[in-house]
Amino acid sequence: MEKVFFQGVVLSVQPRIRLLRSFDESSHTYLGYALVVSDETTRQDMSIGIRAGVQEKHQLRVGMTISGYCVPVLGPQMETVACYRVSKMKVLGEQPLESTNPPWNLVAPPIPVYRERGPRRLSVRSFETKCTSCMWGCNMAVEIIIDQWNPGKRKYRGETFCYGPKSCKPNQKGSWPKWHGV
Repeated sequence: MEKVFFQGVVLSVQPRIRLLRSFDESSHTYLGYALVVSDETTRQDMSIGIRAGVQEKHQLRVGMTISGYCVPVLGPQMETVACYRVSKMKVLGEQPLESTNPPWNLVAPPIPVYRERGPRRLSVRSFETKCTSCMWGCNMAVEIIIDQWNPGKRKYRGETFCYGPKSCKPNQKGSWPKWHGV
């Protein structure tokens, strides 16, 4: 698989989580972090999945300039990022846009903090207009087993969640699907 070069300013650092839902059961897989980078080479925003160790090492946050190589995802229906498997990542500069108010643009906490806090549904509109750069927002890849007698029959989609404080104004509950085992 051919690697893709990226270089640009980090627009968001959020948890990268996959949810498997089967009727009244659900399970989360914590994959690391999802970055959105304003790529200087393509002049487009690029979504990139990184491991938790990469985030721990570089302490990435909104406003930093980074570069590296990544690989396009193999199963796009099960991902919310376009690329992953990052290598040779470098921090080129720092102009962090830290905020102690929503949207929070601090260094994203370790994955166990997200697991401990738990997700709350967030409307897509709130996510897209107010929460895309917030470290507590999450666009989660959801895999749904729709037939318990035929587990190979699945449906895929993205859902938006918030891990932040319940007092946050943009945190408006999203519309729940018919089944809501989150």
